[in-house]
Amino acid sequence: MIKRSLLKATPVLFFFLIFYSSCNSSIGQAANETAEVDSLSRLDSIEKAEEEAILKNPFVDSNLYRKQVLALANGDTTGKWPVKNQPIPLAGAILPAKRIIAYYGNLYSKRMGILGEHPPELMLEHLDAEIKRWNEADSTTEAIPALHYIAVVAQGSEGRDGKYRNRMPDSQIDSVLSIAKMRNALVFLDIQVALSTIEDELPRLEKYLKLPHVHLGIDPEFSMKDGSKPGKKIGSFNANDINYATEYLQKLVQENNLPPKVLVVHRFTQAMVKNYSDIKLRPEVQFVMDMDGWGPPELKKGTYRHFIHKEPVEFTGFKLFYKNDIKNPPNRMLTPEELLKLKPIPIYIQYQ
Repeated sequence: MIKRSLLKATPVLFFFLIFYSSCNSSIGQAANETAEVDSLSRLDSIEKAEEEAILKNPFVDSNLYRKQVLALANGDTTGKWPVKNQPIPLAGAILPAKRIIAYYGNLYSKRMGILGEHPPELMLEHLDAEIKRWNEADSTTEAIPALHYIAVVAQGSEGRDGKYRNRMPDSQIDSVLSIAKMRNALVFLDIQVALSTIEDELPRLEKYLKLPHVHLGIDPEFSMKDGSKPGKKIGSFNANDINYATEYLQKLVQENNLPPKVLVVHRFTQAMVKNYSDIKLRPEVQFVMDMDGWGPPELKKGTYRHFIHKEPVEFTGFKLFYKNDIKNPPNRMLTPEELLKLKPIPIYIQYQ
């Protein structure tokens, strides 16, 4: 009787167990889904809180910023550094909290810089080594990687429109962005206008400059305002050219809710940048005047003193050439430790 009763009860018991298990599974799934929703809600709340904080305080900490800028002056006693009345940048500004270490060049040429000289993996290994050297030399300012790509290249032939410049295809710029992603690196797109103008070339790069990690470089050396062929003489930009670029970047930042852009302007002679005192500084744009000359250490330091230190704008940079800098005695490049003794200390370092 007992066995028969159990046999009769088994289907009912089996059904009950399945129903119970199903209910528990549904309850567990619902609990998991609720937990996921709660986690997403918490993330949304955190993001909203961060957005609200930025809206309430859209600029970097002004006291900390001034201390960092003063530290870059490195005890300069001329009264030129730090630059007076420079604006406090918007939140998300890179400089001067980080030092940018950039590799320069073009993917089509092994002669234009290390960026195109080696395969991407090997090039990035070299860049890693430079980042490490800078972080060891200065533990107070984190060094971060960047790829500085010549997106508009001055050339010896006039081309179809007679402008003596070659615009790189989007596919090449996309390749640089992909390589940079391997190290979470910044990207700079550099313009050599030749017989064209900043006004004609800059808007063509807008879709890239709308990306938060993409910044701009412009090169006066190849801005041939008198119609000369690039490479025959050294060109120039004036304050109006540079102000057009900073205003353009300012609008991109404002309209697309971006962190500040960095603008690098290359310089190694007096005449390359005219009316420097008329260059307008903006909270949306961080301006770097980059010492772009090559040669032995003392010559390069002299160029920095004469053409970068004497005409202050905002931040400074320093370019190092793996090949050209070692051609003449003492046949060596400047070290990070030596560059950190300059007044002011460069916050953007470029290797070619």
